[in-house]
Amino acid sequence: MKRIQFACLSFLVCLTTLPATAQRYAARREGDIVQLTDTATDTRVSIAPGIGNIAYRMTVKGHDVLRWPHADMPAFKANPNQTGIPFMGPWINRLDEQAFYANGKRYAFDMGLGNIRGAIPIHGFVTTTSEWHVVSVDAGRMGAAVTSRLEFSRQPSWMKQWPFAHTIEMTYHLTNGTLEVETAMTNLSAEPMPVSVGFHPYFQLTDSPRDEWTISGGARTHLKLTPNKLPTGETEALAAPFTGGVPLRDHELDDSFMDLVRDEQGRATMTVSGKAQRLDVQFGPNYRAAQVWSPKPQNFICFEPMAAITNGLNLAQKGIYKELQSITPGGTWRASFWITPKGF
Repeated sequence: MKRIQFACLSFLVCLTTLPATAQRYAARREGDIVQLTDTATDTRVSIAPGIGNIAYRMTVKGHDVLRWPHADMPAFKANPNQTGIPFMGPWINRLDEQAFYANGKRYAFDMGLGNIRGAIPIHGFVTTTSEWHVVSVDAGRMGAAVTSRLEFSRQPSWMKQWPFAHTIEMTYHLTNGTLEVETAMTNLSAEPMPVSVGFHPYFQLTDSPRDEWTISGGARTHLKLTPNKLPTGETEALAAPFTGGVPLRDHELDDSFMDLVRDEQGRATMTVSGKAQRLDVQFGPNYRAAQVWSPKPQNFICFEPMAAITNGLNLAQKGIYKELQSITPGGTWRASFWITPKGF
């Protein structure tokens, strides 16, 4: 009887040590970097909270899913552009003047501050900010995650350009090899805050060059653009969404789409496929528009989830754009998109 009790006790001790060595998911913070890991799919996601909270690498079995053109981390820090999954706010893509409209008012930018440049302001001014702060880093049986917060209203130069106090929380969830990027924006100001944010992810495949990729996606409406890539206000219906696998070699894309085709969960899917590898990028319901960018001969494609179309803030004021979202005072806007690699 004592031998049986001793054997049971030994078995229980072994069980208590198993989770530490056999846990599928891990989330670790090492210095300035947070890494999420799914050992079952051999997927790793690396995030730099201090560089715009950009998820700068996602690898599956050692293959880079996100464009990574840098020799090392110092090179990335020196020039964190055209890589990873950068957040664009307070607006994504272009505006048609050095000002934006909200609640019937015109807010002119102070160009002397130096955080907005160009006759056509583009992609806001928080993309590479160091002001993100990590809130939590967690891993368990259901996945690994990191949440970071940006306190927009703490920066006077930002509030000068965009006078709506708000906070942004971004959570990267890694579950079953799929990366979810969840964003929550809370309006702390006394007026409704328009929403025109988005992401500019740079995707790639490693089993074939760009000219051998095909793309698929569901959109019913294509926006006509001026030569400087601003919507004219005119649209054209797509006779058939490019769902059959369109050869990318035939296209040099910098195109805007809306009226996305969605599934029963409200998600719209954009796909790029190579010889065997494939990436599905799903936009949640609050991403109302997509920009697709793939310039030749670059070996990447961007499926950009956008809360509003390019220049949506100003086109709404003109009565042209009818789908601009806003956050009531004290309210929170939430949106997610998902990246699912297959065939790696």
